[in-house]
Amino acid sequence: MTKLSETDLYPPVKAFFEALGYEVKSEIGAADVVALRDGEPPVIVELKTGFSLTLLQQGIARQKVTDQVYLALPRWKGRAGYKAFQGNIGLCKRLGLGVISIASTGELQVHHEPAPFQPRKVKRRQTALMAEFERREGDPNKGGATRVGLITSYRQEALRCAAYLAEQGPTKGATVAKATAVVRATRVMASNHYGWFQRVETGIYDLTAEGRSALKTTTE
Repeated sequence: MTKLSETDLYPPVKAFFEALGYEVKSEIGAADVVALRDGEPPVIVELKTGFSLTLLQQGIARQKVTDQVYLALPRWKGRAGYKAFQGNIGLCKRLGLGVISIASTGELQVHHEPAPFQPRKVKRRQTALMAEFERREGDPNKGGATRVGLITSYRQEALRCAAYLAEQGPTKGATVAKATAVVRATRVMASNHYGWFQRVETGIYDLTAEGRSALKTTTE
């Protein structure tokens, strides 16, 4: 596949906007491409061979002139290229920038039109975030640490259940829940996410060797 240069991108962009009734000229001031149509704000298109922070900064700078700003780039190559391109489209949406891709054949595709972005909040994610914050005891982690080994509220609750079983021996889930204030104690022990618990009878749980080892490591 032939690698497209910035000048290769211009003819398809020019033809596309001319077909929409615009007059199109290149290299007007700082803009790579400017398209005008009677009575409408100008359209600016920045031509680049790949996404970069500099390109995004240029796009944002052009928004001081008009809201109608597009970034035009060569079509991606391969699955990894597609994934990266899609991720950059998501970023451009947040910045209010339009995105155009151009294949080596000259085929042009508009992936996103310039428009103000309003983030869509996912209520269940907000609820989960707040619930984790409320259940977490203290602030046991270092900000910026990797996810491996983080102390979550779930792990704290599992440790409380483990500590109770270590002291009391096999116990009913309901009793553990009441004694430790871990409302979901039975579910925590039954799901056995860390391999710390074992069901010895219906509704009754005890520690495994892994659970005793984890508890010892945590308390040392």
